[in-house]
Amino acid sequence: MSESAVLHVEGRVLVGPDDVRDELWVVGGRVTYDRPAGAADVRTVRGWALPGLVDAHCHVGLDQHGAVPEDVAEKQALTDREAGTLLIRDAGSPSDTRWIDDREDLPRIIRAGRHIARTRRYIRNYAWEVEPEDLVAYVAQEARRGDGWVKLVGDWIDRDLGDLSACWPRGAVEAAIAEAHRLGARVTAHCFAEESLRDLVEAGIDCVEHATGLTDDTIPLFAERGVAIVPTLVNIATFPALADGGEGKFPRWSAHLRRLHARRYDTVRGAYDAGVPVYVGTDAGGSLAHGLVAGEVAELVTAGIPPVEALAAATWSARSWLGRPGLTEGASADLVVYDEDPRADVRVLAAPRRVVLRGRVVG
Repeated sequence: MSESAVLHVEGRVLVGPDDVRDELWVVGGRVTYDRPAGAADVRTVRGWALPGLVDAHCHVGLDQHGAVPEDVAEKQALTDREAGTLLIRDAGSPSDTRWIDDREDLPRIIRAGRHIARTRRYIRNYAWEVEPEDLVAYVAQEARRGDGWVKLVGDWIDRDLGDLSACWPRGAVEAAIAEAHRLGARVTAHCFAEESLRDLVEAGIDCVEHATGLTDDTIPLFAERGVAIVPTLVNIATFPALADGGEGKFPRWSAHLRRLHARRYDTVRGAYDAGVPVYVGTDAGGSLAHGLVAGEVAELVTAGIPPVEALAAATWSARSWLGRPGLTEGASADLVVYDEDPRADVRVLAAPRRVVLRGRVVG
């Protein structure tokens, strides 16, 4: 499309789950519901339109060994884009991906800076590895470097214990979260197990990643405080293989992972039923491939979340949570068009008909 071209999206435009319109126009890269006068160069796309999908836990610029070259990061971002993911919350990375902001053809990224972990308690080459007395300083550093988020590693395997355990004392996380909030950043944390959750929530955390350790005791606390979870069920599916690999050396850890995996759907449904905000994230970019957002939405449905609510967790609700617009008047035209109604069957998300980013058809 030329700079002066007008895009006409015709069919059913899902501005919200119950706000369905017959058409929208894209003029100058922005959404309008007013037919432009005298437009000569008009391209029409027909189908069911959604705001660009959100992956709220994704790592562009990262693989299982650490930071990747820019050409690899570009391929990761393009894979996400082709899947309809046009807004990413990058939940921790050692890679500097600011150059992506200058690319009109790549998804928008909200960064959480680099992971902050306890010394020797996370994946090698991923995180700043520090002790509790340095946590506040590193949180302040990453709050200034990120886009309004900071990522902690809340628990990891303790090799002496042979199982998952909390990484930080209560006082350290209280001070760190308070400092992030003072600087205008929200805080999230990687948490698989049960132990760290109460301290993190009572310390004021804003979100927990994975949250497989939620129980009947902590779910009400999350709901009361409005703490969101991003379950990354497509990643939790790898727990049995991880457990098999660690069985010989860490049998307690392996058994724990299997228990967390076995109850994963009940955990997510229990959180949703209690009113805990749930959002879609894939954890792509570590050992997982990019472009799995449709699979994660389908996993939330398998867990028992109603299809429209699972869809909202990757669209309307997720964008509102992250402070980014959907298909509102004057917003950047970031949208995905499908052949069928994704509210009726979320599997439709796996086959985008057209992807529009910043008003341009890119896929």
